[in-house]
Amino acid sequence: MSKTISQQELEQYLWGAAVLLRGVIDPGEYKSIIFPLMFFKRISDVYDEEYQEALEESDGDKEYAEFAENHRFQVPLGAHWEDVRNVSIDVGKAIKTAMSEIEKANPDRLAGIFGDTNWTNKNRLTDKILIDLVEHFSTINLSLKSVPQDEFGTGYEYLIKKFADDSGHTAAEFYTNRTVVRLMSMIVDPKTGESIYDPTCGSGGMLLNAALLAKENDQEYRNISLYGQEINIITSAIARMNMFLHGFEDFHIVRGDTLSNPSFVENDRVKQFDMVLANPPYSIKKWNQKAWQHDPWGRNIYGTPPQGCADYAFFQHIISSLREDTGRCAILWPHGILFRDAEFDMRKQLIESDVVDCVIGLGKNLFYNSVMESCIVVCSKNKPEKRKGKVLFINGLEQVIEEKQMAFLSDENIQTLYELYKGYENVPRLSHVASLDEIKKKDFSLNVPIYVQKYELGEVEESLEELVQQWNKSSTEIKQHTIELFSTLKEVI
Repeated sequence: MSKTISQQELEQYLWGAAVLLRGVIDPGEYKSIIFPLMFFKRISDVYDEEYQEALEESDGDKEYAEFAENHRFQVPLGAHWEDVRNVSIDVGKAIKTAMSEIEKANPDRLAGIFGDTNWTNKNRLTDKILIDLVEHFSTINLSLKSVPQDEFGTGYEYLIKKFADDSGHTAAEFYTNRTVVRLMSMIVDPKTGESIYDPTCGSGGMLLNAALLAKENDQEYRNISLYGQEINIITSAIARMNMFLHGFEDFHIVRGDTLSNPSFVENDRVKQFDMVLANPPYSIKKWNQKAWQHDPWGRNIYGTPPQGCADYAFFQHIISSLREDTGRCAILWPHGILFRDAEFDMRKQLIESDVVDCVIGLGKNLFYNSVMESCIVVCSKNKPEKRKGKVLFINGLEQVIEEKQMAFLSDENIQTLYELYKGYENVPRLSHVASLDEIKKKDFSLNVPIYVQKYELGEVEESLEELVQQWNKSSTEIKQHTIELFSTLKEVI
């Protein structure tokens, strides 16, 4: 019987693989090597576990134990982990071949899941390095009994965060601060049977956290539909592995460029979902602005963003992807989208369409490797009656905790911000409900500090003229007292 390992042991084991690569491979590339190997090992060990169970069930019938129906995934002859473990020369080639055979044997679910890592480049991945990695992963049985799905999923998320902490400039591509994701998930409040979409899904953390929140709230979460698109091949593969390792099998994660080629399309327009959670890449310059002007899916509802910044292209894609009756979204943005002049006309139309529900201003360092201040913009296609024609502004600056140039929200901070969102009322220094007329008077800026004062100044009853007179009188008195003081000093001296 397989030994069950603790969460701490699992995390040490997973991170131990990364330690073997230190000084040899750039930390930003760890994920493209370790995640596929880990998933390969998991598939092999689960296959063995299922084979043994079927063997016992059939009183030793080996042919029955090999039936495809008895296995989640097929592992073809010669493509098992132990087959690779027995290789000592051209190990990279053996790994690549085994992964390719497993993908071919499971075309509907695993095609392309191991990514495009160049396993046969011996200048980068020598036989010794790969043998060390294979032997390291071989020290623990990754069967379902040894490492249940929830625990493996948690361990996988731990590794994704560790890679983000260690990866430098590439971290933001695949990881969003999970404390912020938690708040965003609470705000959109996923319900059983609904659909969730992330157009730039990275490692899939937003989709998973939202679905798992429904589970935490005792909702039937297995029938929540998860959709994601990710442009980076290895990151989209990591997202798919993330889903499987968390026990989700009915999901739709595809690789591709959301702006130039949205993958989820129906009835000549982009597919619409109950919820969108997103942290789009900020201010990308390399995108097809010309094509956006004649977007075949009609997403350019508010206009064409400047070439140097595609933020409002993603914004319009997200609004277009919301269902008219239930559609709601929470998007993590840099502060600039709230007030930049270049996007004034699009922002004006966005506000006038009355889909903006709430703006939460957050602090710095919530994006990986960027000190930019961030904000969450919440939108709804069908606001509750009391929220129509209004926008709630929340000052979340003081809720953000900063440690060693990284920021996060504690459970208490998350709850405070969530209650402010649900409360929907004016709270000194924390929140303000603004009408669309008020926002119009502020030149359609959504910048939180012009609606929520950081400091409480108190009530001032006197008129400006009275205050000026008092200031002049005080100045005259101070001047007279100063003259008297110097006169007294002269007499003493």
